[in-house]
Amino acid sequence: MLINEKQIKRVVIKIGSSSLTSMHGEISRRKLEKFAEQIVELKDAGYETAVVSSGAVAAGYRKLGCLDRPSSLPEKQAAASIGQGLLMESYSELFLSHGYVASQILITRSDFSDEKRYGNMHNTMNVLLERGIIPIINENDTVTVDRLRFGDNDTMAAKVAGLIDADLLIILSDIDGLYDSNPNDNSHATLLERVHSITPEIEAAAGGSGSAVGTGGMKSKIQAVKIAMAAGIDSFLGKAGTENILMEAVESRARGTYFTPEPDAFNLDNEKQWIAFHSGPEGKVTINSHGIEAIVDHQENLYCSDIREVKGRFKDGAVVRILDEEGKEIGLGRINYSNEQLSGHIADEVLEPAIAQETFVCSRDFKLPALV
Repeated sequence: MLINEKQIKRVVIKIGSSSLTSMHGEISRRKLEKFAEQIVELKDAGYETAVVSSGAVAAGYRKLGCLDRPSSLPEKQAAASIGQGLLMESYSELFLSHGYVASQILITRSDFSDEKRYGNMHNTMNVLLERGIIPIINENDTVTVDRLRFGDNDTMAAKVAGLIDADLLIILSDIDGLYDSNPNDNSHATLLERVHSITPEIEAAAGGSGSAVGTGGMKSKIQAVKIAMAAGIDSFLGKAGTENILMEAVESRARGTYFTPEPDAFNLDNEKQWIAFHSGPEGKVTINSHGIEAIVDHQENLYCSDIREVKGRFKDGAVVRILDEEGKEIGLGRINYSNEQLSGHIADEVLEPAIAQETFVCSRDFKLPALV
């Protein structure tokens, strides 16, 4: 199927907790079955499908002995350790009844920031998808100690979509799309059916979380869409309870909002996605105006002769922030020298560039989302 004249083959689907739970906050078997049936329909039609599924805490907290959804981190992690198995068991049973195999992938933010693990995830998921397996992906809540989540599963789904070079990201929730203002406050709010860029006005229209069960509101969904669009991936935001929402979404006829980057928009290959969104810069390098002109305006390599200051400790091959002489961030890049080598006044005439254009991401081009 074509969306914005692009062939859709590989799809990432994110389903929120509120779309899988009953009015009491527990996993609804009926909702899960309907969701699985729609995924099976996509599989039968030939789509490679990965699922980012919330719901582990919701599936496990009653078994933990909690009457209400827990609020403390240890209880959430304990509930997730029970719920992950129960949720995966349900998915496996439902897909096996239709002849499909599901696999479980639990990840943390550090799996994205470590380049080797990032590559391993990429390779593993490609094998699974190419062999017809349905990966069920969630954050490894039981071992994440700084926060329970990436921030939300919307962002994680967008990063997964970029990781596996998906063609379409479908975000399902209790919201039926992006409006020009909050429909809960404005009865005249209009659904935006097509969006080609995330403007300040669109960001201003994004509201808070629509559900007490879910954690990702419209702001998190817009942030996720930004990440997908930067990778050249189309996205769809729609209401999970809508009949046949998945098939209609890939066929570009569902009610909701389609986010389609312009055909000539900048987009990032897999390595640059890792540099921009996952790497965790280890230092800062200040360059002069000649260096900015070379690497930003002319898309050329950056050489040591244009480096004016080095901050932080890093080895060759690390990702660093690149600043102008006023301290404004220019972009991120993989540096070919250690901080000690750069501070030791490497000869200006060295042949190897300090940062090659192929491993440079410009903040000007990818100010949405902001580089992290």
